[in-house]
Amino acid sequence: MTANRPYVLILFYSRHGATRAMAERLAAGVEACPGIDARLRTVPAVSATCEAVEPEIPEAGAVYATLDDLRHCAGLAIGSPTRFGNMAAPLKYFIDGTSELWLGGALIDKPATAFTSTSSLHGGQETTLISMLLPLLHHGMVYAGLPYSEIELMATTGGGTPYGASHLAGTRSDRPLDEHERTLAFAQGKRVARLALALEASRREAK
Repeated sequence: MTANRPYVLILFYSRHGATRAMAERLAAGVEACPGIDARLRTVPAVSATCEAVEPEIPEAGAVYATLDDLRHCAGLAIGSPTRFGNMAAPLKYFIDGTSELWLGGALIDKPATAFTSTSSLHGGQETTLISMLLPLLHHGMVYAGLPYSEIELMATTGGGTPYGASHLAGTRSDRPLDEHERTLAFAQGKRVARLALALEASRREAK
């Protein structure tokens, strides 16, 4: 990552690794666009035990997101496994704490997108993506799904929706991303990066 260069924040929660694999594929798509970086960040688990405390830095993988990661991003991609057709509680908990960014309009006119993974083929992928879309609209972000110019949307037998990339992880959460899912996640990262650069330039010109 280059200092002072715009970046797409890829913010995700992953329990068994499938959503993390998608996040890494989106990051590859972002970094295929010259002039912009990908920043991978995760969120800590939510515990029902009030005394439970997560370490400040995870033992492995992406570090935890801060509000400043979100405040200064040029674009955003958020990812979560499905929980009964909705985003997982840890990601929702983090987003619920972004009121100060909303009050200051920090994310207005920045592009955003979402991705998800489910255990079953009809496990609520599209409703989960829509659940992640709602707070982004409240923040004034510009949502970018996957257009049907991505021909894999018409061929996939696993994940893939016009609302965003998705993945069928299987009942044991051990099915790897197939070629269609990999291609769509990469395309989604590339699209949000391209839009981030264009909208950032537009915001600079408006100042």
